[in-house]
Amino acid sequence: MRKLYSFVVLLTILTVLTACSSAESAVKTASGEEKVTLRIAQTGWGSHEEALKHAGLDQDLPYNIEYSVFQGGNLILEAMNAGHVDFGSTSEIPPIFSSLSANGDASKIIAISNSNTLLQEIVVPKDSSIKTPADLKGKKVAYVQNTTAQYFLVKILEEAGLTWDDIDAQALTTADGLTALLGNNVDALASYGNSIITAKERGATTLASAETILSGNFPLSAHTSVLEDDKKRAALVDFLARLNKSYEWQRENIKQWAGIYAENTKQPVETALQTLKDGEKQRPTKIIPITDEAIASQQDIADTFLSIGLIDKQVDVSKNWDQILNEDLRKLSNE
Repeated sequence: MRKLYSFVVLLTILTVLTACSSAESAVKTASGEEKVTLRIAQTGWGSHEEALKHAGLDQDLPYNIEYSVFQGGNLILEAMNAGHVDFGSTSEIPPIFSSLSANGDASKIIAISNSNTLLQEIVVPKDSSIKTPADLKGKKVAYVQNTTAQYFLVKILEEAGLTWDDIDAQALTTADGLTALLGNNVDALASYGNSIITAKERGATTLASAETILSGNFPLSAHTSVLEDDKKRAALVDFLARLNKSYEWQRENIKQWAGIYAENTKQPVETALQTLKDGEKQRPTKIIPITDEAIASQQDIADTFLSIGLIDKQVDVSKNWDQILNEDLRKLSNE
């Protein structure tokens, strides 16, 4: 064990190693055999790897991990369906499109990372004449296509008595959408995360929030070959247990984690700390078993996208889910 890890962290590791599940034990009893390898996909700056490392939960693993970083959940599922990665996290939307693609049944949602729904907003420039969502009629609205931003934009328009066709929708990346808003080339921006933070720092204001529209569910998907392999499936349960423990560590060491988060996302530490505090206050991040409500939430997104022609046929999203790990995950949630 490295010297930089404290006795408390060592106890945390021992707790994870001894109290997770019978599936985890199946991995450890094979100590005389070659370790299995989990190929873990991440987005952005590699938050899974960093989370386990800083929480001291990446030591003495009874399996190997190969990490890779992708720029979006859609790319993770493309790689997974092609057999290049075993596990990854996305928003609710990529699995919908993945299921319509070739080899779309090669990956299944096996758990949920439930988190906060903050910083998912429609914002308008400083001194904008747009005061309510109803004022968006006929206006140029930038959004990030095939994402939660497009979904909550549709929902907010519907609440205001408008349809998708009532706005001049401009599909842009998060970066291009922010530039367009700050340059007054669009009237509003539906986006999330750092683009919303930066927009507000530059004087933009919130027109509407998706806080009560979105579920906060981030599906965790695995390649079907992992689910069919006892050792890999056990390794995956152990990994999920460690990931859940890393979220607890982040809450207990929020200032330290804010510094790590800020460094990797290129934002002021104070901003990162406030974002983390606000998110934890609304809904602490945790990994939970699959629920009927989670499946229904994704189904509503698919139906919404069908209504605006983003997909061209009805999708039964329940086929994307596999509850094989639910019992193990319930045990983890009770520890």
